[in-house]
Amino acid sequence: MNEDSNVVRLRQPEEIEDPLTTILRTGARRLLEQAIEAEVDAFLAAMKDIKLADGRDRVVRHGHGPERTIQTGIGPVEVRRAKVRDRGADEDGERIRFTSAILPRWARRSKSLDALLPVLYLRGVSTGDFQDALSALLGKDAPNLSPSVIARLKQDWAADYARWQKRDLSARRYVYIWADGVYLQARMEPVAECMLVIIGATPEGKKELIGFQVGVRESAQSWRELLIDIQARGLSIAPELAIADGALGFWKALEEVFPTTRHQRCWQHKTVNVLNKVAKSVQPGMKQDLREVWIAPDRETAETALATFVKKYAAKYVKAVECLTKDRDALLPFYDFPAEHWDHIRTTNPIESVFATVRHRTVRTKGALSQETAKLMVFKLITAAAKTWRRLQGKNQLPKVIRGVTFRDGIEVTDAASQNAA
Repeated sequence: MNEDSNVVRLRQPEEIEDPLTTILRTGARRLLEQAIEAEVDAFLAAMKDIKLADGRDRVVRHGHGPERTIQTGIGPVEVRRAKVRDRGADEDGERIRFTSAILPRWARRSKSLDALLPVLYLRGVSTGDFQDALSALLGKDAPNLSPSVIARLKQDWAADYARWQKRDLSARRYVYIWADGVYLQARMEPVAECMLVIIGATPEGKKELIGFQVGVRESAQSWRELLIDIQARGLSIAPELAIADGALGFWKALEEVFPTTRHQRCWQHKTVNVLNKVAKSVQPGMKQDLREVWIAPDRETAETALATFVKKYAAKYVKAVECLTKDRDALLPFYDFPAEHWDHIRTTNPIESVFATVRHRTVRTKGALSQETAKLMVFKLITAAAKTWRRLQGKNQLPKVIRGVTFRDGIEVTDAASQNAA
């Protein structure tokens, strides 16, 4: 448009004028360029002692690569990657290369954005709708996020999953493990298979994803395969306690692979199972009575509350009482561990909270999700969520659990306490 023109350009409906976003993107570009320049300077400084035969530096700057657009959480940011040249590569045949850790050679999106994509998918956004869903944040057309790009990204996730499945666990140890699964009825699948998941707590109190594969939830063989795979990759020390629901297949497999690990049944699952045996009108009161058992401050109080529950409901609700009492010994082992850990080890909530999003996705699409896609999406969701998992309270108690220190009603048993108890 020439300077004499009196035509005024109008803002289009899909355009959003946001000076703050413009400033942020400009600042992000400058910071990114400065960080890459500093990275190149550090690389050249490390290579300064490498010389050519005539005394000149072998590795030198070599301009910049073409400008490219990186998709970030604040929209597209244009940047150029600094390049270096190895002037002695022709002499010895080995080229010294510079690879930016901040801006990899083929990067088109920030890692935080890659972590967002499986979450959007599991929230009910199809791959064809990603551009529309992200256009307000990333700008019109959201480049580098087309359906074909998303399809290629799934292939990358499959490679990530394959590498993760082969990682070495010989240097790892887990004090507690949680095991659970979720059924996903995929389209064209005659049988609803299950995602089997095992999460572990390290001696530092950090929760980590240990095992993940597709199997049959009630099948001891599926759980056995997962546990044996974990053991084969180096996890030789058995966890102190395993927390899971009443699926007999898992407990049978655990007895075979890690026979010394103690069992803790999930109180959340047990409560649901017991309440399913009675009418809805009875459930609120019964649920409160069950809560009085597992929130008791010590084992004796819990056993008293359990006996009261049996006496109150045994005459009229036999099946509910039997459902509770048949696992009595496996419902109270948490009292033999530090009280700071009780909130973590009484239920399988660390897994249940992750699967809530997965269930939302499969319900919303009425099962229109292939089994392979579901596996990759769940895997990426769990690995992304793992970065924000809450650490165990009382992590200073974990080394004591590893050493075999005795705890009674959540409190460490000392010599003086043992004498007083005698």
